[in-house]
Amino acid sequence: MPDAAAPTAPGLALTSGPGRWVLLATILGSALAGIDATVVNVALPALGDDLDADFAALQWTVTAYALTLASFILLGGTLGDRFGRRRVFVVGVVWFALASLACGLAQDVGTLIAARAVQGVGAALLTPGSLAILQVSFRPADRARAIGAWSGLGGVATAIGPLLGGWLVDTVSWRWVFLVNLPLAVVVVWLAARHVPETRDPAAAGTPIDWTGGLVGALALAGATYALIESGGRAAVVAGVVGALAAVAFVLRERRARYPILPLEVFRTAQFSAVNAVTFLVYGGFGVVFFLLVVQLQEVAGFGPVAAGSALLPVTALMLLLSSRSGALAARIGPRLQMSLGPLVAAGGLLLLSRIDADAGYLADVLPGVVVFGLGLAIMVAPLTAAALGAAPDEHVGMASGVNNAVARTGGLIALAAVPVLAGVTDGVGDGFARALWISAGVLLLAGVLAALTVRNDVLEPDDPAPPDEGVQHLPHCAVGGPPLATATDGGGRPCTG
Repeated sequence: MPDAAAPTAPGLALTSGPGRWVLLATILGSALAGIDATVVNVALPALGDDLDADFAALQWTVTAYALTLASFILLGGTLGDRFGRRRVFVVGVVWFALASLACGLAQDVGTLIAARAVQGVGAALLTPGSLAILQVSFRPADRARAIGAWSGLGGVATAIGPLLGGWLVDTVSWRWVFLVNLPLAVVVVWLAARHVPETRDPAAAGTPIDWTGGLVGALALAGATYALIESGGRAAVVAGVVGALAAVAFVLRERRARYPILPLEVFRTAQFSAVNAVTFLVYGGFGVVFFLLVVQLQEVAGFGPVAAGSALLPVTALMLLLSSRSGALAARIGPRLQMSLGPLVAAGGLLLLSRIDADAGYLADVLPGVVVFGLGLAIMVAPLTAAALGAAPDEHVGMASGVNNAVARTGGLIALAAVPVLAGVTDGVGDGFARALWISAGVLLLAGVLAALTVRNDVLEPDDPAPPDEGVQHLPHCAVGGPPLATATDGGGRPCTG
C-alpha cells in the first residue's frame, strides 16, 4: 500500500503501470457519482409504481441527492486537503455504496429519499478527490492527458448510465439501478487502497474546518428546496423563512470566518461574479430537462425504459466531438460569443422538445430537439468553465473551480425544485412538460443575454501565461451535472483544490 503519510505523491507517468492504476481508480470512482446522477431518472416510473409514490415523491428522489451533493461538495474538497485525498475519496466511495444498498432495499419512498440524501453526501466526498488525486499524482508533462482521459471517459460512463438503467429496469428491477453500484465500489476501494498514493495539502495542516459554514449553507439550500417543492402549505412557508435566515447567517459567517468554506472575496472580481451568474442560469436552465424528459418519454409517449434512456445519447456524442474545439475557439477569440450563442441554441432545442406528446416518434419529434439542445451545450459548456477559472485571480483558481462547481449544482438544484411547481407539474408530467421546457428555455435565453452584456473576451488572457501542461487544466466534461473541478498548482507544486 502506498505511504499513507506522504505529503506529496511521486510524479507518475501516464503510461506506467502505477499511473494506469491511479487513472482507473479515479475514473471508476467518479463514474459512481456521475452514473447515479443520470441512471435514476430512467427508473422513476417503475419505482413510483412499485412504491406507490406520487410525482412530488419522485421529484424528491432526484432532488435529495442533488441537495446534499451541492451542499457538501466544497466541504468534501476541504476534508481531502486536510485529512488526505485518498482517505476521503475511499470514505466517500464506501459511504456511497452503503447508501446505494439502502436505496436498493428501500420498502417505502420515504426511506428511499432519505437514503438518496445520504448517497449525495458520499458523492460530495468522492467527487472532488478523484480529480485532485490525478493532479498531484502525475508528473506535470502527463497531467493534461490524465485529466483529459478522466474527463472524457467519465463523461462516457455518465452517458451510459440511462441506457444501463433502462436495461436493468426492463430485465431485472429498478432496485438494481442502485445495487449495481456495490460491486463497482468494491473494485474502486481495492484499487485505491492498493495503488493510489496518499496526498494532502501541507498548508491545510492545523487549520480549522468551517463545519458551521457548511451546515448553515446546507440548511439554507434545504429550506429553499423544501419551500419550492412543497409550496402552498404552512410547513413550506416556515421552511422558506428558515432557509432565508440561514442564507443570511451563512453570508455573515463566511465574511467573518478566518478559514471560510466559501471565501466571498473571490466574488469581488466583477468578471468572476458575472460568469458565475451566467453559470447559475445555464445549469438552472437545463437542470430539470433530463429529469422531466425521461419521465415524459415513458409515461406519455410510451417509450420503454431502454429507449427513453438512450434518447439523450446524441447530446453526449456532440459534447465529445465538439467541446474541445469550442474551448480552443474560446481561447482564440474569447468566450463571449459562445457563452451568448450556446444558451440560445440550447433554448431552441428545448422548444423543439416541448412538442413531445402521446403520438411522438423518436426520429421526427425527439431527435431534432435533442441534437439542437446538445449542440447548444457543446458550444457553451467548455468556454463557460474556462471563463470561470480565467476570471479568478491566479492564487484563487482552485478555490474558484470549487465555487463554480457548487454554483452550477445549486442552479440545477433550484431548477429541479422550482420549475415543476411553476409549470404546474404536480400529479404527473403531461401538459406541464411543455410549460416546464418553456420556462427552462426562458432561463437559458436570459443566460445568453447576461453573457453578452457582462462577459469580456479578455477574461481568458492570463497575466502571466503558464507553460504547457502546467497550471490550470481547462477541460470540458461530457457530463453536464456540473463543471469539472479543475485544479491548479501553486508555486511550490502543491495543488490548490476548491
